[in-house]
Amino acid sequence: IDSGLTTTIQNTATVYDPDSNKTVVIVKDGGDGDKGFAYVGTVSGTSISFGSVTRFTTNTQIGLGMAFDSTNNKIVAAIGDFTDSTGKVFVGTVSGTSISFGSGVTFNTGETIDIAATFDPDAGKVVIAFRDSGNSHYGTVITGTVSGTSISLDTELVYESARSEYNSIVYDSNANKSLISYGDLGNSTYGTSIVFTAGSNN
Repeated sequence: IDSGLTTTIQNTATVYDPDSNKTVVIVKDGGDGDKGFAYVGTVSGTSISFGSVTRFTTNTQIGLGMAFDSTNNKIVAAIGDFTDSTGKVFVGTVSGTSISFGSGVTFNTGETIDIAATFDPDAGKVVIAFRDSGNSHYGTVITGTVSGTSISLDTELVYESARSEYNSIVYDSNANKSLISYGDLGNSTYGTSIVFTAGSNN
């Protein structure tokens, strides 16, 4: 996919946009100060083609998570912004083979790592799980509601009062809940899962 970058891609996150029938990939460019770029891909048979690259942040990144908001038909990209030691979320709109993003909204005021995101259509909220390095690396979750090209955020909720690594999250449409899985360093790094209900941190 590296049609616009000249160096190694270090991290990626991907999501499918059923509204535009496109795949969106965000990447961290290790040769350009770890800045964030996005591509829109079109699948045809067993191949994929990408449009021009879009840079959505000029700051250094340390984590990437993505979700598709099916209520508003928007792409949501959550990143750890290493430059100013925060977590930020961007709302993107796909048009053809390109994507544009609104301004980043801070969802965490500490260094933010191991980010994962999903969308809860029952609550109409984006759900972001992350490791909050600014708060003893605790596992933390936050929800937000997209409006236009921005997002309003609810209150953070700690779901693991210990170092939480390799966070992942998925929405269960049968139970109308989100499942967060992670490595719990407070318990011998055992793989751990919890069920999260959007609205419990409003």
